[in-house]
Amino acid sequence: MIDFTKLDYLKEGNSRQRRAFEVLTKYKIFEKLKYYSPILAGTVPIEIDIEGSDLDIICEVKDKAKFETFLIQNLSEFDLKIEKITISEENSIICNFKLEEFPIEIFAQNQPTIIQNAYRHMIAEYKILQEKGETFKQKIIDLKKKGIKTEVAFGMLLGLENPYEDLLKF
Repeated sequence: MIDFTKLDYLKEGNSRQRRAFEVLTKYKIFEKLKYYSPILAGTVPIEIDIEGSDLDIICEVKDKAKFETFLIQNLSEFDLKIEKITISEENSIICNFKLEEFPIEIFAQNQPTIIQNAYRHMIAEYKILQEKGETFKQKIIDLKKKGIKTEVAFGMLLGLENPYEDLLKF
């Protein structure tokens, strides 16, 4: 299986993955975030992204105020939009900005990145895509092009009652 905790796999991927690697490397995003155990999650790593899909970077953050200051100090050259939200009783920070043609979303929670739902969903989706093949993958992409969220698209095709929860069981 691909080691999604490192970016190297992107160098050998499709054109959009290679381009994501170029841009993230050029701006040293993962170098800047290294203290926060960043992982690229979402649709680009598993090749089900569509035009306009963002690069989702998840981070482990214990001190959210300090992280917000860090973002402002280290990424201020970009037009940052930072918001604080609560998901499942977990306070989180979301930072959005654009790097060349890529919308970027940094999502930070106080838990290791490899146990955050975004990473766990991506790994489950990757395994399902490996098992179900190219036709299934194209159906997911087609649903996404119609505006359906990734987890919901998997849920529709797999008959999952609550895709956000059920995908975590894979």
